[in-house]
Amino acid sequence: MAAITASMVKELREKTDAPMMECKKALTEAEGDLAKAEEILRVKLGNKASKAAARVTAEGIVGTWISADGKLAAMVELNCETDFVAKNDDFLAFGATLAELVANANPADVAALSALEIGGKTVEATRSELVGKMGENMSVRRFERIEAQGQVSSYIHGGAKIGVLIDLVGADDELGRDLAMHIAASKPKALSSSEVPAELIETERRIATEKAAESGKPAEIVAKMVEGTVNKFLKEVTLLGQPFVKDDKQTVDALLKARKASVARFVLYLVGEGIEKKVDDFAAEVAAQAAAAKK
Repeated sequence: MAAITASMVKELREKTDAPMMECKKALTEAEGDLAKAEEILRVKLGNKASKAAARVTAEGIVGTWISADGKLAAMVELNCETDFVAKNDDFLAFGATLAELVANANPADVAALSALEIGGKTVEATRSELVGKMGENMSVRRFERIEAQGQVSSYIHGGAKIGVLIDLVGADDELGRDLAMHIAASKPKALSSSEVPAELIETERRIATEKAAESGKPAEIVAKMVEGTVNKFLKEVTLLGQPFVKDDKQTVDALLKARKASVARFVLYLVGEGIEKKVDDFAAEVAAQAAAAKK
């Protein structure tokens, strides 16, 4: 069996917020498999052990651009090392320029975007100049481009740390902005249950099965409990299934039907989502330096 190290326990604790001893027990049970240990904690502790997916851990901004008629839009995530640089005017302008470039040039990927030109210089050359000017690394992480079926509305929150684009068909921009704000607040993973990744549903079903089995109820009751839990999960993570933030007595789906409107697609960016940022432990660093000086 793999040895359970302190760094493994620390990593699992940072991902889940679970107590240290629970993390160690889960890792031991999972024989050192971090992903399996996280599942074990989900079974034992429920949603208290699932904060990692929504945590924002890197610096940068979301840059957006929308055409005047709302028929074309783009969003770019531009990362840097510190929040100080993320607030810099040149950095913010670079993000906005990149979004407009994506919308109009329609590059295939980040490499293709980097080869495009801004004012006679490539995006990559412009990025390198900014790195030299600010003394901090920065990178273009991802982008999305929308050719709207209806009209695109947007919402930017938290100093451009959260960005939303939504293609709304059959309604006005006011509803579009309200729904964009809802998406920023509720962070749906998909538009409808049919678009939720199968592996994500399977993980929730497996966890629900293990938790329901602990109840000791008959198999047919356990099966119903599992399906109920999975259905609840799907409502929580899909835009159409979520209660509307401005009127939680109706779902977004019901709201859209009442307004005879529909959502063609949406894009949600959380700056740094899924990127683990190094956190320096100053006290530990000082202690280590003191110990080294004694030697």
